Amino acid sequence: MDRAEKRELVTGLNEAFSNAGSVVVAHYAGITVAQMNDLRSKMRAAGGTVKVAKNRLAKIALQGTDSASIIDLFKGQTLVAYSEDPVAAPKVTSDFAKGNDKLIILGGAMGATSLNADGVKALATMPSLDELRARLVGMIATPATRIAQIVNAPAASVARVIGAYARKDEAA
Repeated sequence: MDRAEKRELVTGLNEAFSNAGSVVVAHYAGITVAQMNDLRSKMRAAGGTVKVAKNRLAKIALQGTDSASIIDLFKGQTLVAYSEDPVAAPKVTSDFAKGNDKLIILGGAMGATSLNADGVKALATMPSLDELRARLVGMIATPATRIAQIVNAPAASVARVIGAYARKDEAA
């Protein structure tokens, strides 16, 4: 990798770290290429990215970002997972780590807050932004449905009473 490529990589990573809602750092020693591709595809589906970069370049890219406090995590074979949704990257990484003991979560960052491994796992248990939006829409729609039912209930009751009288008259 020549200097121009390194500069381009550092610039790209710096921009990604600046825009990321959360960043997860993990050791990946012993993971096969197929498993790494599986992790990348799952992360892509969740709206995140997994990158393997040289530690020195990742440390340079972290400087000047909110996530700069996690520079100490970059030792050994590390990968970086990040996403704009603060929950997506931790959730996918934690789920993958449960099924694969070779992926060891070291920690991460959510904005200016640095997280240890337990913090990343706790963040992974939270609902994603899409799930929260769906719950909010459901909560907003529920009262409207109830209002419609209440407004229609008297008319339905009157129709049932008239129907009952009509059946009673037919029977007589």
